[in-house]
Amino acid sequence: MYHMRRASVRDLRYAFKEVEASLAAGEEIEIVKRNRVIAHLVPVAPPKATTVDFEAQLKKLWGDRIVEPGLSQLIIEDRERS
Repeated sequence: MYHMRRASVRDLRYAFKEVEASLAAGEEIEIVKRNRVIAHLVPVAPPKATTVDFEAQLKKLWGDRIVEPGLSQLIIEDRERS
């Protein structure tokens, strides 16, 4: 392997773990075949953490309406009957 700025096609085949580790570290890698650059490997940006605002979705769906009794209350009452 070179200094992980370049990797040969052979390195991809026989030392892919090192190439993968470099990509995971955020390095870009040039793939060479017979000392000619044939490709660039670029690491994928990590997915953004998304949070869901369930309270806002419920308010959008139902507005300020309060449903009585709530689902949790129905479950509690059903369990008490058993």
